[in-house]
Amino acid sequence: MFCPECGSLMFPRDGVYGCSRCNCQKEIGTAQCFVTDAKSKETVVINDSVATLPKTRILCPECGHKEAFFVLRQTRSADEPETRIYRCCKCNASWREY
Repeated sequence: MFCPECGSLMFPRDGVYGCSRCNCQKEIGTAQCFVTDAKSKETVVINDSVATLPKTRILCPECGHKEAFFVLRQTRSADEPETRIYRCCKCNASWREY
């Protein structure tokens, strides 16, 4: 969480986020999500609970939905590439890409 006044990092203390630079405080639980579209260079602020995993555009093999959460895991030895694990945003189907 970054301070809306000075932009420095805010830390949780006494049930609120507090800025050590300008002493600004913000309630914990008011989640914000900043979504930036690289093509149009627009930033949209969503004030709602947010998922913690990143999303990407990929076709779900089960339902055909075009958006999924993903994580990268090192499932094999260190000299092998990581495994991408996807979970569909619509039907929660999971699949891997090596």
